[in-house]
Amino acid sequence: MKATESIARNFHRAASILDLNDAARQRLLTPYREVKVECPLVRDDGSAATYVGYRVQHDNARGPMKGGIRYHPHAGEDEVTALATAMTWKTAVAGLPYGGAKGGIAVDPSTLSIAELERLTRVFIQRLHDVIGPNIDIPGPDMGTSAAVMGWMADEYAKYHGWTPGVVTGKPIELGGSAGRQSATGRGLVLGAECLFEDEHRMVADFTYAIQGFGNVGMWTARLIHERGGRIMAVSDVTGAIRNPHGLDVGALIEYTRRNGSIQGFPEADPFTGADLLAESVDVLIPAALGGVITRENAHRIRARYILEGANGPTEADADEVLSSQGVVVLPDIFANVGGVTVSYFEWVQNHQNYYWEEDRVNGELKRFIQRAWRDLRATANELACDLRTAAYVLAIRRVWQATQQRGS
Repeated sequence: MKATESIARNFHRAASILDLNDAARQRLLTPYREVKVECPLVRDDGSAATYVGYRVQHDNARGPMKGGIRYHPHAGEDEVTALATAMTWKTAVAGLPYGGAKGGIAVDPSTLSIAELERLTRVFIQRLHDVIGPNIDIPGPDMGTSAAVMGWMADEYAKYHGWTPGVVTGKPIELGGSAGRQSATGRGLVLGAECLFEDEHRMVADFTYAIQGFGNVGMWTARLIHERGGRIMAVSDVTGAIRNPHGLDVGALIEYTRRNGSIQGFPEADPFTGADLLAESVDVLIPAALGGVITRENAHRIRARYILEGANGPTEADADEVLSSQGVVVLPDIFANVGGVTVSYFEWVQNHQNYYWEEDRVNGELKRFIQRAWRDLRATANELACDLRTAAYVLAIRRVWQATQQRGS
């Protein structure tokens, strides 16, 4: 199933509950602007290469558009469009004054030197600088990009418009970045899980966990769950998976991974096939890598009672029916991973004020935003007697459509 098909199915389910007509649905689903650009690059050896870059700006009814830039070989129009659409719903669920956007370059960043990566990034911004800006569209980091990449983007944009740190978020601290941004997505995921579990009179420490993906989000999620007493039983990355029936030593695993570049070979853990991580016998499964990993074909293998979606779009729409029939509770991505964009919002606010917060304040504000979003989400789910994903889409679409109507034609 294409990513756009999956998100459209979730959209139409919620739109039917809201009784939106075809014209309203078409307006809400159609992107505001789609940009596809050529990104030529002179390699370090003097050879020439050309990559294709994308930026899809989905909706600006509730404010400037916001969304990450990913560097990945499979970044393409369908994926970027789906992610831009999801960002519109995500920012609405979080109550942020943004719409959604997403961008990317179809490239494997591991095949480029640092100098090549910088040159490619600068070319990309040269092609996009006139359609982004702190009050138009604010890129941020995503898969394959980093604070350094965001710094290059801000610097290249400054050549055309003067130093404007709020044009991108996720920057290095020295260039106007925010304390707490690196941990934000993982922290937001754990805070959201705490809200879910507290409603059931449970705690993070009551459960066992498996995490698919051990990049920034997976590492921070594991660290914060471990600090709260939860047991991480298994993790995976692109090289495979490891497990320990007594729980992994998370601190040692993070240090090992940073030293060696992967989880493989970590002592006191047994290796197994990465694809089998979805079927681990744990209470909570956390997909924190790529989208579309849980499908109708493999959903029946999942034995976890809860799924916390750290990745964007990890569950295809037709897999939700299978999970629901198995009694699996899914904390949907457009709520579960809002921590990153929420702290990006804080960074944008700090850039506008030119006044920067301590990390304790950032984390405290994030907790307040997550708890408020959870109250709204839970109230919507109770109102409609529906699952959390449907409730999240209803909540988001209702807010975006209201703003669209209030702004007029």
